[in-house]
Amino acid sequence: MRNSFDGFKRALGYLGSIHLFFGFVFLAPLLSVFLFPDMPNKTAQVFSFLLPSIFTFSLGGSFIRAYGTKHLESAREAVLVCVLGWLSVSAVGAVPFALQLDISYLDAYFETMSGFTTTGITVLSNLDTMAPSILLWRSMIQWLGGLGILALFLVFMFSSTGAHRIFTAESHKILARRPVPGLFRTLKILWTIYAILTFACTLLLFIGGMSIFDALCHALTTLSTGGYSTHDASIDYYRQAGYAGFAFIEYTLVFFMLLGGINFLVHFRLMRGDFRALYDSFEIKLFWIIIAAATAIVAVEHLKIAPDDSITDTIRYSIFQVVSILTTTGFGTKDIGTPFFGAGAKLIFLSLMVIGGCVGSTGGGVKVMRIGILWKMLLRQIKKILYPSKARIPLTLDGAMIEIEEIRRVGALFFAWIILLFLGGLITALFSNLGALESASGMFSALGNIGPCYITAQQITVLHPVVKVTYILGMLAGRLEILPVLLLFSKRAWK
Repeated sequence: MRNSFDGFKRALGYLGSIHLFFGFVFLAPLLSVFLFPDMPNKTAQVFSFLLPSIFTFSLGGSFIRAYGTKHLESAREAVLVCVLGWLSVSAVGAVPFALQLDISYLDAYFETMSGFTTTGITVLSNLDTMAPSILLWRSMIQWLGGLGILALFLVFMFSSTGAHRIFTAESHKILARRPVPGLFRTLKILWTIYAILTFACTLLLFIGGMSIFDALCHALTTLSTGGYSTHDASIDYYRQAGYAGFAFIEYTLVFFMLLGGINFLVHFRLMRGDFRALYDSFEIKLFWIIIAAATAIVAVEHLKIAPDDSITDTIRYSIFQVVSILTTTGFGTKDIGTPFFGAGAKLIFLSLMVIGGCVGSTGGGVKVMRIGILWKMLLRQIKKILYPSKARIPLTLDGAMIEIEEIRRVGALFFAWIILLFLGGLITALFSNLGALESASGMFSALGNIGPCYITAQQITVLHPVVKVTYILGMLAGRLEILPVLLLFSKRAWK
């Protein structure tokens, strides 16, 4: 009986190392206390970050002392570390929100899980008056979650003990293929690209008129396709406030949201001068087609609703919203529930929430690649009816046969998506007075790791705790591609 729990003990020991690492991460927002010396309640703000830092240091040290740091011996153990890591780091990351803001711990945990999973659903309001430290923390957790909080931890590891299995458990946000041999070298390249693009985005937003603080916070949440803003009005704040460069700001964000929604292998190839990466694969071609078609439909429908509106403004609003939702960033220049968008556009937005970004991007959703595979599977079944019975009709992607195991995985994940969307919508409807569209859109948003939905921020704040817990699990399931989260409910996974 004792040996049946050895795998769980190894997982806890590894989890201890992760918490020791994040003990340092929790100290980073304290920089804002020194950058804004006139900020009130500095002592309370310092305490709100020191406390979780000390706690996670202590927790990590306790786990290591009790269970050591042994090799992970199975994929099951790695998946357990991955899921428990996200749950426990989010639990500690919620403490600053709970201590600084007048919200419950459940709401603080909801906000933190939404941040780390780069979902962007928020229960907070009055962002414009919040302390810089909490705004920076909101942006940081999205940036950390963009390529994966455990992937960042692995960058600083000096041992490969269990690293490859952890990489696999969290790999859908990173790369199925590696740009170079060696796990640690791959991770360092990815995070270097990520950091360089974040710096470039910060610089351009600052040039566009944002303050350096706003520019940094929005850059952190743009490349991560998270969508948290420092203002209640989100990106439309800059138009409402009369910023001369608001259009430049929006186009800058569109550009970097696209970069966040594209496979990071494409960025690596571009930095090596291989510009064919922008058009030579099935997934990237489909990505551009979806954006062009969706933007055209949304813009044309709006011009029918408001024919006097400027075509230039309509195109800018439309492409911003389409890119924001497809890449699952969730920034808004217009609320998707407003009359600015017609019924057709709203259906397009729901579809884009399901599709999401490319494989190997920071975006959520089912992924463009998998939607393409499902489409090819449908066409293949039609061809089997039309062609002679003995005809061989292979299923290929970019000139290579798709392995049967990948086809099964795509089918299983898509089916799991449908089931969870149904259950989440049903639970929302049962525990609220929201209509069918609003109830469905809430789980669409959580599972797709995208903020916008047809439930307002005020309605989300007062949702029943059961619905909030459902969305928390939905956000984590969407981030880790469902299957690892389902293991939590298996007795065998804990042995």
